Formats: sequence, structure tokens, C-alpha cells
Amino acid sequence: MDFSFLDDPRYDVIGAFWMNVQLTFWSAIGSLIFGTILAAMRVSPVPLMRGFATTYVNIVRNIPLTVIIIMMAQVLYTQLGVKLASREAGVNPQAFLDAQNFRLAVLGFILYTSTFVAEAIRSGINTVPPGQAEAARAIGMTFTSVLGIIVLPQAFRAVIAPLANVLIALTKNTTVASAIGVSEAALLMNTMMENEADKYWAIFIVIALGFVILTLPVGLILGWVANRASVKR
Repeated sequence: MDFSFLDDPRYDVIGAFWMNVQLTFWSAIGSLIFGTILAAMRVSPVPLMRGFATTYVNIVRNIPLTVIIIMMAQVLYTQLGVKLASREAGVNPQAFLDAQNFRLAVLGFILYTSTFVAEAIRSGINTVPPGQAEAARAIGMTFTSVLGIIVLPQAFRAVIAPLANVLIALTKNTTVASAIGVSEAALLMNTMMENEADKYWAIFIVIALGFVILTLPVGLILGWVANRASVKR
């Protein structure tokens, strides 16, 4: 099997996977923050907040991710003119477009992945004995204090494994960013297959192995952490 394309300077395989890592990192942070907020809203005593979070989660998680990513570029940027990257005089237009597409992709991943994070955290909240929250409210603690001090710490410990699965799915989903021209592994794979028609299997093996290397350690490490941090009942 011919892997000579790895020596071709036109194909920056490491750089492409590094782009996937960056997409995953920033999207994971944003999704965890927004997903936690959505989960808190879903268990909130305020009907309006519960209704908004429930509607948002049920709608967004049923929209194909590719549609969301393309909407980020075609609606937010092209139609509404939203710029997430700064463009100063004299700056390379391609550099601006690359930064803009990267940030639009991250925003799309956050909006989509946060719905799964919210559901995972909500399931963790449901594992916390109701008596703990009732006792805290009985001594005068507010809903926010009960959630932040008592409920969420236990909920996070209970859902490390589900959140690990969400993170692994997010890592693989970053390939969708190629739909708006982000130079990550899937876009590079398409380019290589167009130029190296006789090396399909070699290209496939390299890209697939790259994602295995990215995701397998995450699953193993977070699985171990989940076992160590699990709440003993």
C-alpha cells in the first residue's frame, strides 16, 4: 500500500488534525457552559425558562448538524453580515475568511452539542436524591444556590461517562466544518482523494487512524475518571 502522499508538502495531515483538535477544544468548552445553563433552565421553577430550554433542546438536536453549520455561514455571515473575526485594512482577505469560518463552525458546534450536554446533565440532576434539595430549601437556600452548591457537583460526577461520549461524538462531528471550507481532516481527505485517485485505501486508513488516535484515549481516560468519581449510593 502506497503512503507516499504523506511526504507531499501539499498535504499537511498533522495541521489538518490539529484544526480538528482546536475545533473540538473550543466547542467542548462552549458546549459545556451553554449546556449547563440549558440544563439549569430545564429544571428551573420558572415556566418561561423551562419552556424555552425544552423547546430549544428538542428542536436543535433534531436538526442535522450540516444544516446548522451551513446556516452559520449563509445566514449569519452572508445574509446578516455578522463578523466574528476582525478585518483590518491590509490584512489578507483569505486569513479573515479562514478565521471567520473557524469561529462560525465553533458557534454552530456549540449550539448543537450543548443540547446533548444539557440532556446528559439533566439526567445527572435526576440522580440526586430530592431530599437533599428539599432540605437545602428548608434552611433558606435559593434555587441557584441549591443547584450550584449541592445538585450540580453530584450531577457532574454521575455523568462523566455520558459527557465523554458527547465529547467523542463532537470530535468526529468536527469533520462537518469542511462544509464551509474549514481546513480540517475531512477537507484534506477530499483533496487527497481527488489528486491521488490510486491511493484511496491508504488515504482512508490514515484519516481513520488519526481519528482513532484522537478519540480512543479520551474515552479510556474519561471512563477511568468516571469510575473514580462515581457517587456511591
